[in-house]
Amino acid sequence: MDFSVTASASASAQGSSPGASLAVPSPAALVPPSPIRSSAAAARSGSLVKATITNFDMPSEIVVCYFNPKEYAYSKTNSWTPGKMVGSDFETPKFGGSQPKSLTLDLLFDTFEVQTDVRELTGLLWKMMKISPLRIDATTGVGEPPWVVFRWGLLWSFTAVIQSLTERFTLFHPSGFPLRSAVSIQFMQATTIGERWPRQNPTSGSREGFAVHQVKEGETIDWIAYQAYGSSAAYRHLAAANNLDDPSRLYPGQFLLLVPLRD
Repeated sequence: MDFSVTASASASAQGSSPGASLAVPSPAALVPPSPIRSSAAAARSGSLVKATITNFDMPSEIVVCYFNPKEYAYSKTNSWTPGKMVGSDFETPKFGGSQPKSLTLDLLFDTFEVQTDVRELTGLLWKMMKISPLRIDATTGVGEPPWVVFRWGLLWSFTAVIQSLTERFTLFHPSGFPLRSAVSIQFMQATTIGERWPRQNPTSGSREGFAVHQVKEGETIDWIAYQAYGSSAAYRHLAAANNLDDPSRLYPGQFLLLVPLRD
């Protein structure tokens, strides 16, 4: 037996009226909070980097995705008005505007091993759907939920609002509280300032000055070494550069720094 809880939010402020002035951050404050140190350390050591969802207004409120999403989907909608084609067979459509990007993903949270209520992990997500005290207009009393930052590793982040959230509980403790939940979440882009998108080619560069490779399903360290350095024997260098205790155990989503070979 399982059950689910769903919430959704309008793209506009909840309960707001046209022209209401909300406590929107100034442009100087729109750069997303810095990645937590554990992500940077994990990327350098070659361990699996966890995705995080951070409350933009209160950076100390961070939801760590202990199981990274297997996939995610981006979407963006443009509005086009078809030509009227009066007296002709074709007329060029007219561009009417663009909608913000959206990001949709599924997450799994599990506390079976520690036997605690899984809602202790996911509760912050529901809090991020509620109106933030920091975003209530002092004059009108109208407010809106906080912005959030979805970040996965050092290479990209997405500053957005949570548009919809569904949590489905699938495993329970004998006393009744849930131990496992599947979360479906949809984000809507809130700003382009400070935006970092995943690179089409994971080896095209990193903030640390070295190229970075993100491990895919089925890849081995000698194959990655061959692709990066032209020789599978370079796997020893790759393992040493990333402090890998067991180079044979790589995980999908793992980041490897491609430190140049010494002459």
